[in-house]
Amino acid sequence: MNRFVGFFKSLSGIGLILGVLCFAASLTPSLIPRDYVTQGVLSGLAFGAGYGIGALVRALWRYMELPGLPSGVLKVTTPVLSLFCLVLLATSLYHTKTWQNSVRSVVGMDPVESGYPTSVFIIGLLTFVVLLLLALALISFGKFLTNKVYNFFPRRVSVVAGIALSVFLIITLTNGVLVEYTFRVLDKSFEQYDALLEPDRPQPLIAERSGSPDSKLDWRELGRAGREFVSSGPTAADISAFSQQEAMEPIRLYAGLQVAETPEERSQLLLEELIRVKAFDRSALVIITPTGTGWVDPSAMDGLEYLLNGDIASVALQYSYLNSPLALVFQPESGLDSSQALFRTIYNYWKDLPAGQRPKLYLHGLSLGAFHSQRSLTFFDILSDPISGAVWSGPPFPSEMWRELTNEREAGSPEWLPVYQGGRFVRFMNQDGTFNNESSQWGDLRFVYLQYASDAITFFEKDLFYREADWMKAPRGPDVSPLLKWYPVVSMLQLLVDMPLADTVPMGYGHVYAPGHYLDAWLEVTGIDTWSAERIQALKTRLLKKTETGDGYESRGG
Repeated sequence: MNRFVGFFKSLSGIGLILGVLCFAASLTPSLIPRDYVTQGVLSGLAFGAGYGIGALVRALWRYMELPGLPSGVLKVTTPVLSLFCLVLLATSLYHTKTWQNSVRSVVGMDPVESGYPTSVFIIGLLTFVVLLLLALALISFGKFLTNKVYNFFPRRVSVVAGIALSVFLIITLTNGVLVEYTFRVLDKSFEQYDALLEPDRPQPLIAERSGSPDSKLDWRELGRAGREFVSSGPTAADISAFSQQEAMEPIRLYAGLQVAETPEERSQLLLEELIRVKAFDRSALVIITPTGTGWVDPSAMDGLEYLLNGDIASVALQYSYLNSPLALVFQPESGLDSSQALFRTIYNYWKDLPAGQRPKLYLHGLSLGAFHSQRSLTFFDILSDPISGAVWSGPPFPSEMWRELTNEREAGSPEWLPVYQGGRFVRFMNQDGTFNNESSQWGDLRFVYLQYASDAITFFEKDLFYREADWMKAPRGPDVSPLLKWYPVVSMLQLLVDMPLADTVPMGYGHVYAPGHYLDAWLEVTGIDTWSAERIQALKTRLLKKTETGDGYESRGG
């Protein structure tokens, strides 16, 4: 008991105060609803971050031998601040249900259960204890190094050298070795697992699909995501039943990581497939960069195939098995080589065709796919022989072109739905269309960013650590809690946790893009204006019903 009391007294007072402040702030709304386990872990992390900052301040204060507060002052402030922290904890836990339900209500989710605050507190406390023990172990390691250095240098020099050396070793081992090795092992493991999976869908028999008897690409080597893409989607019969006119069979081609060794070889195989099925005779050709796991969102492509009456070819190349949010944080460059190889291979062939005898060329990507798809297109491509446009959904926060366009937005347009140069060649859309339903004249190029204000993968910022983001200010997006507030350090942690949860909300929010919103985006990009509002709404209803069957959505996310 005495050891426990002694340990508690050794804790940093300012650290505990900052920890409680961060814990309370972590319970407030962010973009994505959290269950009690996730919220508890986040709150424990926030407490740990606040405590760590306070403990560091105390250590620096003592290291510089600055005077502390007089004992008489401490006798008064300690109980007052302790009472303040207890009241703040109780008050924030009391309000946490209201805060969470404010997020859940704007994304169409049921309210949390009555035991939510208690569960959050227990899990948060356990998380902080684990972090504290881990921190103490690292401090012991630093003291060990300091003592070794002290044999050769003065004490103050030894302390600085020991801390610097321990921090360097920890960061190097964690980030440069452990993380990189872990992700390579995970990627390889998922690849081996994917290769062992038996096809859970019948092999397509029509020639317009990769993996068919007529295809050079083996059905098993397409991988799970590839097989899912080419065997789903509307057929010519489905399109004809809706349109009441004869339709073409949509072309869907896909190459998994197993079909060839390099991105260039896989891209060449896909070009040969495109030539085999006469894809360059279609009215439109879409180059898709899939998500990190290789998944192609059916919501993005099904509606376009209906719009064009099947007169379309789409092609995708897998580059990874890793989930996009994880790859964004740790391996943001993964997939760029594959995206550039596929675009360059197809574009070089396409641009040599007579301008009046080739399809319109479009790009598409979701999440990490949008990130790499944007980067596959260069300024010289737009100048020399431009493509027709692109639909990029859920562009992740590192996207350079998206960020530049957003930062240069017109005054009065919000960060979550910018207007850039009147929308002449690029527009931003969400559930409700463009900002104030802008209807200016399109130019020759048509690029559309489809993004929801509640998508943490799009709106995460590292700068949230020390400043409020513009999208947090009024007016806010329709799917953002009105109770959301910015807090230093904590808001960044909240969004960091929100990213991998962005696929867990209902369709039409977060990172789950709805087919009807994709349809609106493609209508803008393709310039199709022959469909009546009633017919468009009928197609949206049809596409929404398909999402309920789960066909093509088995591997959602990534």
